[in-house]
Amino acid sequence: MMPFKKCPICGGELKEKEVEKLLRGGNHTATLRVHAEVCLYCGERLYTEETVRFFEQIRNKLKHQELLGFQPLGQSFKVDVNWPNKANAADARTSRG
Repeated sequence: MMPFKKCPICGGELKEKEVEKLLRGGNHTATLRVHAEVCLYCGERLYTEETVRFFEQIRNKLKHQELLGFQPLGQSFKVDVNWPNKANAADARTSRG
């Protein structure tokens, strides 16, 4: 049972839902589905203490590259913050001939 009857951020109604959570540890990222109380007004998510401890365990495993039992989903890529502007500038230079 959650310690809050209403959202501690906005006072909205809470409803238990299954949500997707992204966790990062070192250069690795994991995604998992967990139950949370979600505010129907602002979207704030509230997790049980047990779930938060589970998140920390996963983050530590990711950080220390202890990936046994984790299923690879693909690759992650970091995009340069200036990428759209740099790409447009390069396109403009090549189209001028």
